[in-house]
Amino acid sequence: MGTQSEDLSATDRRATDRFPLENDVRYKLLEAKRIAQTGQGRTQNISSSGILFTTEAQLPLGQRIELAVDWPAQLNEHCGLKLVALGKVVRASADAAAIHIEKYDFRTRATATAAKTA
Repeated sequence: MGTQSEDLSATDRRATDRFPLENDVRYKLLEAKRIAQTGQGRTQNISSSGILFTTEAQLPLGQRIELAVDWPAQLNEHCGLKLVALGKVVRASADAAAIHIEKYDFRTRATATAAKTA
């Protein structure tokens, strides 16, 4: 079995590079117009087509999911951003999952001041 992990690293078939990015993430499992489960974790790495992140429980393969990742860059140097990605769970273990991104968008994060006045 030890050789299997060596073979996987030598023949990585990913089409896009993954970048280590460890930021907070919140997720929602989606089922027919309702949220089936929510949770939070941390991203482990990210690419243009997928995200690997920690989970609070094992997620079901093939499940549609929405992720909101706290993005490290800011808009105009003072407004926090989040990456909101929609996709499907393609790998899962007891404490981590990977999704294939189908659609994504950057949105602004609410600031503490804005949250108090709302």
